[in-house]
Order: sequence, then structure tokens, then C-alpha cells
Amino acid sequence: MSNKTKLELSWIGKENRPRLEPRILLEDPEKSYHAQHRVTDHDLFDNRLIFGDNLLALKALEQEYAGKIKCIYIDPPYNTGSAFEHYDDGVEHSLWLSLMRDRLELLRGLLRDNGSIWISIDDHEMPYLRVLMDEVFGRQNFVAQCIWEKVYSPKSSAKFLSENHDYIVCYAKDVLRWERNLLSRTEKQDKAYKNRDNDPRGPWKPCDLSARNYYSIGRYPITCPSGREISGPPQGMYWRVSKERLKELDQDRRIWWGKDGNNVPAIKRFLSEVISGVVPETIWTYQEVGHNQAAKQHLKELLPNVEDLFVTPKPEGLVERILTIATNPTDWVLDSFAGTGTTGAAAHKMGRRWIMVELGEHCHTHIIPRLKKVVDGTDQGGISEAVNWKGGGGFRYYRLAPSLLERDKWGNWVISEKFNAAMLAEAVCKLEGFVYAPSDTIYWQHDHSTEQEFIYVTTAHLSHDQLQQLSDEVGSNRSLLMVCSAFRYG
Repeated sequence: MSNKTKLELSWIGKENRPRLEPRILLEDPEKSYHAQHRVTDHDLFDNRLIFGDNLLALKALEQEYAGKIKCIYIDPPYNTGSAFEHYDDGVEHSLWLSLMRDRLELLRGLLRDNGSIWISIDDHEMPYLRVLMDEVFGRQNFVAQCIWEKVYSPKSSAKFLSENHDYIVCYAKDVLRWERNLLSRTEKQDKAYKNRDNDPRGPWKPCDLSARNYYSIGRYPITCPSGREISGPPQGMYWRVSKERLKELDQDRRIWWGKDGNNVPAIKRFLSEVISGVVPETIWTYQEVGHNQAAKQHLKELLPNVEDLFVTPKPEGLVERILTIATNPTDWVLDSFAGTGTTGAAAHKMGRRWIMVELGEHCHTHIIPRLKKVVDGTDQGGISEAVNWKGGGGFRYYRLAPSLLERDKWGNWVISEKFNAAMLAEAVCKLEGFVYAPSDTIYWQHDHSTEQEFIYVTTAHLSHDQLQQLSDEVGSNRSLLMVCSAFRYG
């Protein structure tokens, strides 16, 4: 197969793409929640929780957040039946692919050029997701496929093999621009470094002097300080350094011969000289990032009066691992399949700004109560202790506005009666590519796309005199787009 060959998925209905109206978002102050006072100077209050269909919500976010999200983590439903209200068993898999494709394309547009997307998936859909991600993000932007150990014991009820892992698939928007962060070193990793000879450079650990890589001057005999002769490296191996370099290292006390000076030499690697963190690996054990049962127990403690808890919620430690690798403080994080709100909770505690979207009623029964406890600092489960979480910050709750147009009793398209003047102005601004930001002093400035281009939305009928007055106020160096019910010119 040539390098130019492109593998694509085909499925029923792939050519069908929805035409989306960019809806406006309506804040409900009664459901928004903020700490009563600042806990630190780094508290974040502009986080967003959006209630509504995630495809429409992503379209609504497109104008304001395109190219601004540093990291996306989603845990989409693994089968269409449990995910979406309308589906046909005969084309369930095809519908899942279309639904994911439509969302992934919008998500890609929201990412920063140096951003990344991480997706939880199981064995059944992983191969299809990978090919779909290749289509949307480009195969060259694949970063890694991590294995997460989600359970800690086998299921005796398993029909075939007991599945104890999920995958976390990661793609960068542009792999040449994306940089990963290191993970923090653990106490266990540092314990391997000791100071057996009281070296003033501090703790160190011995590393093998031999390797399999061919080295033309890497085979020579060595005499230990005890006088023991070593004829050479093991069969098929080579010393990592030349005979002359070994002598230099030994004079610098960087060679360890064992307590009695009789061992095969080892190079001393000092803790002070290793990188400050650990390169992330692709196998994540439950001891490192948590498992489903621990996450469910955390939810039970947070929401003791809620009976309908998710069967397999994701632990905060899993999200923390992703955000540690992919983000820095104050970066924007997005989860458009919010579930029980784990992404927002972990991001909030880590000092990242977040946006979550959820359509299910658990947005109100699970996510809001959980986030309130995070803000108040009463949630001390999950990663709270690890990040020393004390509370603070807040979030704003939004719902999607209805469609701007509806049919009247005669079947004609008309502006929805649910829209007041302010909502109408904001909706039209969004449709025309403006962000609604009305001036406090100039009535005809509802927003501007540049410093000289403005928009004015009104339900009034504008007369010739009114148009002339507006023209005089705008002047010859500025332009004004007017959207009105009707106007009279001349």
C-alpha cells in the first residue's frame, strides 16, 4: 500500500450532514453558582455548564471559542441505543458513526492549533473510531492510544473473557505544534535513588554499562578495583562507553564497582541530573488513575440521595492524568458528553477553565450538586487531597435558546414568539457573524466585527429620516449593517 493511499470508512447515510442553526445561549442565574468570596488569587468564575443537545451547543460555541480550546476530553456512548433518543436498530452502528463524525468536525474547529482531543472508547468501537479520527484529524496527527485498567478484578459473569480495560485515544490538531507535559515523579520512583558512597552530588542509582546496540570500541577487558578481571561485556552486548571514557568517568566517581569494588561496573545516574518529571506511558493502571468502582463510591458520597448513579463513571484521577499531560493552568478544557461532570470537577480543582455540555436530566440531578460541592470545597474526594483543593471559583449555567424561526398556523416561517427584543438582536448578530455586545451609550451599536464595522438589529420600521440620521451618526469612515422589519428609502 502506498503512503498516499487513504483508508476511509463507508456507512449508510454518511453523505447526510445536518444543517445547524447557530443558537444563542441563555444564562439562568438561579442555576449558576459562585463562591461567596475568593479563596485564592487564581479562582476562575467564567466556566460554563450548558444544558442541551451537544451538537447544537458545539455550533453555538463555534463563533466565540473557535481555536481557543486547549484540550477536549469526551466519553461518548459506546453504542447508539444508550446514547440517542432516535435510532434504528438496523443502522445503529452507521448512525453512531454519523453522529460522532458531525461532532468531531465541530470539536476540531474549537481546538487551538496546539491542542489535543482525548476520547474514551471500548474494544467494539475503537477500530472504527480510529479510522474516523484519521479522516477528521488526519492520520499524521495521531498521538497515542492509552490503555486504562478500569476494573481491578475479573467478572465471573463474563460470557467470554472479562474485559478490564478501556482505551483513551489521543489526536493532536497539529502534531507538529502539540507539546506534552511530563508527569510528576512519584515517591516510589525517587526511592530508587540512594547515596551508597556519600557522594556530595546526592542520591543516585546504578545503570547498566552494557547495551545491545553495536559500538565498535565497546568490547574490551576491565579490571575491577579489587583486582578481578572482567573479559568483556556479556555475549552479544557492548560497553556503552570507550575504554578512555570509562577511565574519565571513574576518576569523576561516576562508576560504581559495588561495596567491595568487585562488581561489574555501573554508571551512576544522579537524581539531581534526571529530568524534572516522567515521560507519560500508554498503560495506565487503576493504582495510578483510579477505577470505576472508586469513582462510583465517590459519587455516592457526594450525592447520597441520588439513586440513579452511572454504572461506570470515570474517576477524577483519569481526567487529571489527561489534563496534566495536555494542559496548563487557565487553559480551556471542553467535555461535550459531560455525564456526571467528572471533567469539570477535575479541571476546576486543577485551575483549568472548563465548558461542559449535557442533555440528560442528570445535568441538574448530578452535575450541578456535584459542582456546588466542588466550589464550596466540601468535596474532598477524587483528586482534592492530591491538589490541595479548598474550594473557590464558580460556573455559569446556560441553556440553548429555541430556534429563531417557527411556522405559524398557515405554515409560514416567522420569528418565534419566544424571542424578546434582546434575544432577537443577539440571535441575528450571531447569524451575521457578530458577537452580541450592545453599547451602553450608542443605541445602534449592538456589536462590531472590526473597529469600523457595526450591526444594528431592530423590529422597527425605519423611515427615510431615521435612516438619514443613522447615516449621519455613523459617518463616512464607519459602516453599519442594519437588520429591521422594513425601511423606506428615498
